[in-house]
Amino acid sequence: MANTSALFRTVADRDYLGFWANQTLNSREVAKFLDFDKRDVAKVADVAPASVRFDQKIPKEVLDRLEEIANICALVAQHFEGDVMKTALWFKTKNPLFGNIAPRDMIRYGRYQKLQRFVTEAMADNAAKAQIRESAHASASQRAAT
Repeated sequence: MANTSALFRTVADRDYLGFWANQTLNSREVAKFLDFDKRDVAKVADVAPASVRFDQKIPKEVLDRLEEIANICALVAQHFEGDVMKTALWFKTKNPLFGNIAPRDMIRYGRYQKLQRFVTEAMADNAAKAQIRESAHASASQRAAT
């Protein structure tokens, strides 16, 4: 059976970046966080720039894409324990694992799904390493107690 503990690691534990106030995505804040203009959002959502809006009439394609991107941002923020500055810096810094492209630019170039895979795999890897460390620490503590 697949590792069920990883099943829910695709969504952040908390809304570290404040994108989900009142249980509704603040799509404008997502775009602002990544320093995206309407052209960037249009490209990512594959819609015309003129159709991009951030009010109640936001096109479904734009909303869906920004929800996915907000989730990626939230997972990275979770890794940085809610540190908004570190999270923003990570998205703007060129990363050698991405071919020296900043994660923000990966999203702009339509490679957000690849970025999401990288982030969720890294989160799973970090969780597995933490579990191994905890097990080793518990074993050492148990041996010391005997």
